[in-house]
Amino acid sequence: MDIIGQITQQFGLQRWQVENTVALLDDGNTVPFIARYRKEAHGTLDDQVIRQISERLEYLRNLENRREEVRNLITQQEKMTDEISAALDGAKTLAEIEDIYRPFRPKRRTRASIAKEKGLEPLADAIYEQKADSDYPIDMAKEFVNEELGVNTPEEALAGAMDIIAENISDNADIRRRLRNLFEVAGVVNVTAADPEAESVYKMYYDFKEDVRKIAGHRVLAIDRGEREKFLKVSVTLDSVKASNVITSVTLASNGSPSTEAVREAGADAYQRLIYPSVERETRNNLTEAACAQAIKVFALNTKELLLQPPLKGRTVIGLDPGYRTGCKVAVVDPTGKVLDTGVIYVTNMHTAVQKEQAKKLLKAFIAKYGVNCISIGNGTASKETEMFAAELIRELGAGVSYMVVSEAGASVYSASKLAAEEFPQYDVSLRSAVSIARRLQDPLAELVKIDPKAIGVGQYQHDMPPKELDAALDGVVEDAVNSVGVDLNTASAPLLSRVSGINSSIAKNIVAFREENGAFSSRAQLKKVPKLGAKAFEQCAGFMRIAESKNVLDNTGVHPESYDAANNLIELCGYDKKDVKSGNIGDINAKVKLFGEEKVAGKLGIGVPTLKDIVKELLQPGRDPRDELPAPVLRTDVMEMSDLKPGMEMTGTVRNVTDFGAFIDIGVHQDGLVHISKITNKYIKHPSEVLKVGQIVTVWVIAVDAARGRISLTMLGAPDKKEA
Repeated sequence: MDIIGQITQQFGLQRWQVENTVALLDDGNTVPFIARYRKEAHGTLDDQVIRQISERLEYLRNLENRREEVRNLITQQEKMTDEISAALDGAKTLAEIEDIYRPFRPKRRTRASIAKEKGLEPLADAIYEQKADSDYPIDMAKEFVNEELGVNTPEEALAGAMDIIAENISDNADIRRRLRNLFEVAGVVNVTAADPEAESVYKMYYDFKEDVRKIAGHRVLAIDRGEREKFLKVSVTLDSVKASNVITSVTLASNGSPSTEAVREAGADAYQRLIYPSVERETRNNLTEAACAQAIKVFALNTKELLLQPPLKGRTVIGLDPGYRTGCKVAVVDPTGKVLDTGVIYVTNMHTAVQKEQAKKLLKAFIAKYGVNCISIGNGTASKETEMFAAELIRELGAGVSYMVVSEAGASVYSASKLAAEEFPQYDVSLRSAVSIARRLQDPLAELVKIDPKAIGVGQYQHDMPPKELDAALDGVVEDAVNSVGVDLNTASAPLLSRVSGINSSIAKNIVAFREENGAFSSRAQLKKVPKLGAKAFEQCAGFMRIAESKNVLDNTGVHPESYDAANNLIELCGYDKKDVKSGNIGDINAKVKLFGEEKVAGKLGIGVPTLKDIVKELLQPGRDPRDELPAPVLRTDVMEMSDLKPGMEMTGTVRNVTDFGAFIDIGVHQDGLVHISKITNKYIKHPSEVLKVGQIVTVWVIAVDAARGRISLTMLGAPDKKEA
């Protein structure tokens, strides 16, 4: 198999791009490093394409390995033929290879194997041959009556032969392939209630049918879960005539043989007893796998957008972890994430007016003492009452403080983790959670990398996903997000450092230990002194580390140390020095490079044009954070109730989650509203992610409010008319 050729064709690339990308992957380079620092080698492919190439490469190599395994297994049985070998060569999926191997796979004891033990295989072969001048099957069966072998009558002999024919038909790779394809284009998913009287969230599926080729992934996952919870019964059916036509077209002779009807009956038995249960199961598995792949893709996309939310830089933040009986936990965190103070306040309806006044007094003292700019409120239990308390407090203060309700998904998971215990041994679990809530507003990326991505809560059915595939996708997303931003080498935590290209958790801990023992890093070159951080790891990670305090301004850019000479020569060529870079006094460097000619300059510096462009971009903005280019978080000073919403009301909101069927928007009333996919845009879209992403600020209009069920329907198509509302 020409693996490079297949990938080239699949992704619409040039062969050299794929060859070089595969070579870089095989040499142990990470995807972020390849995407950022080897652009000339692969033609500026982005990290997503490179990751997809890596995944496809692994699949095709596994496919090739299995192909050779099956070839060897059949050869060892001395049953290999030119026809089988050609079929193996032409197989494009693992399923096709397994179909070819099926007749040769060691089987458990079956009706057909028992019949073969009784010497009935020659009879089965004679019937299946369907000679025009053959005897009727029952007459041929008389010759195979053998009481010693347990064949007492011609009818028993014929029944055994029919079992052999049915199993042979079931093992036919061509029949299975065609029926599998037919299930995909003409199969129907049928769902019924296990108990029609039972109340459940799956009631819409109690009498449900949809074509296999049309059913949406989120419905497949919902149906699967309903079946697991024993509320639903599910099957995939296929028109029996269509299935029969596939089998008869392969198995029946057209010469009027007396054996043809027996072969037809064996084919029907093969389908109902052997093929249908197997192919139905495969079809269900394929639907689930496709739905999981789509859900993982959406979850990964949402997670990346959430991780890359703009940080609230330079703010001292109070984090509030709401609660009823045990009170609301408070943590004051400075702009670097350092905890300045903690406390507990009581602000819900179950608490007294005196307690609420004491709470205000404490928060006002914190705000005055530490110069607090913002309050971050977790959106869990008692969040609404805590938000109302914060809004009242802000009104009393007059100005200078705002608040934001943030998702606390995963905060409890983090606060109870070994990592949190190591980071804050002096605080209990609830106070750690308050710190996390404050920090995830200050720098979502730095805080959320400490949490298992599955717990962040921006997917659909993530707990139903195959763990291995989900973890791989999310690990890739976190890796790409961290490396696209870069990390401050002197403030980054070990969990954040462990996500940097080339750095594992052990090396990350060594970096932190080195920093604590020797003081802040003053140059990237010092990384080479960190235990276990060798030349390869340095090559992979150095460009993603930032040192704002370094004397070398390039250490605070995305310029890789291997390109320092080129960058210095470029600065000199354009008539500047490093002081100009640090002071931002090189605004026309890009114009100068274009005036000289990019290819000419790149050639003079010994680098490629893509690397030259990246160096120029970094020199123009040392310490650049790509998240700063995104809209800032929506901060609030007052609270709205669900009862305040009216149909037609225009609102500004933040996208919190994107799913297959729509997007959930935070409009500041504690309960997120849903914009159905049909209400996102007037253009046709296959998926909401084509238009929306997590963290995006959007304008929406209220369609309807169902307070009893806690549901808000929104539209992005403009104010709804009265009929729609």
